[in-house]
Amino acid sequence: MFPELNVRQQSGAGLPVALFIITVLALVLIGMSQLQESSGDAISLQIQSQRAFHAAESGAQIAVRDVLEADSCSAMSSTITFSAGALTTCSATLTCESMTPSSPIGSGGNTVYSIASTGQCGAGPDQATRVIEVRVR
Repeated sequence: MFPELNVRQQSGAGLPVALFIITVLALVLIGMSQLQESSGDAISLQIQSQRAFHAAESGAQIAVRDVLEADSCSAMSSTITFSAGALTTCSATLTCESMTPSSPIGSGGNTVYSIASTGQCGAGPDQATRVIEVRVR
């Protein structure tokens, strides 16, 4: 009969509650997406780190072979760039020092080669570097 009277008497909290729930859910979704993104970045960097480690290890193995075959540090190349498999776009920078220790006991004269291999993979913020040192006689 008097429709205006019913409208005026109605009061409710439906709209504020709905806005509050939507806001809370939006904040939860934003937080979850940021967590997912940072987790993905960490995994990517961990993979690059493992690749750099294996590049350094492979470079050290190649250097050991070259040095022992030639019995000299000069036979070793200073940089190796990998172009196949999982080490694509990775490189290893190699350094070598030779030492002849003087031993008061025994004949001495054994040359010790100290080889350092620095593996590097990736570029920019995804770049990872690992160093491996090897000593051989």
